[in-house]
Amino acid sequence: MKTIRTITAGIFLMASMMFASASENMSSLERRLHVDDYNLNFEEWMLDTEYFGSKKSKSEAMGSVVDIAVANPDFSILVEAVTKADLAGALSAEGPFTVFAPTNDAFKALFKELGVSGVKDLSAEQLTPILTYHVVSGKIMSSDLSNTKVKTLNGEKIKVDISDGVKINESHVTKADISGKNGVVHVIDKVLIP
Repeated sequence: MKTIRTITAGIFLMASMMFASASENMSSLERRLHVDDYNLNFEEWMLDTEYFGSKKSKSEAMGSVVDIAVANPDFSILVEAVTKADLAGALSAEGPFTVFAPTNDAFKALFKELGVSGVKDLSAEQLTPILTYHVVSGKIMSSDLSNTKVKTLNGEKIKVDISDGVKINESHVTKADISGKNGVVHVIDKVLIP
């Protein structure tokens, strides 16, 4: 009987020790989880560039020159034309490219002049030489421009005039230096015709 009581007491003692150990392990695990959560939050805070000023400038886009155009609703006609001419892939390539991008208003003025209602009335063969006339090889920022003529991707040259603002042929640059990963976009107010 005494042996049974001793065994029972031993079992209770072992169970208590196991429970205490499990409880201590659980508490330690909870503390570790709490510390890990804190560390995770701290690391996320450390990575938040808002606190450290390493954000990219607003003018520095992460995408290609095509992505820049797609992201701006004022280039929707340009994007439609580039898509129809099957040039989006080429202009998303490594480059670098300088694109003189006409606005929707510039395209509407051209359509009125041509007597057409929009991109749908023009073929890819008609659009391609016009669109490639707006692209120059290399990343040419506004500070690099001078009074000169520059060869475009369609083989013909455009005239750059910086005597009074910046003019490309007869169009004016209305916004310059929208930088992307494969080049730069300058907004122009008139479609360039080769």
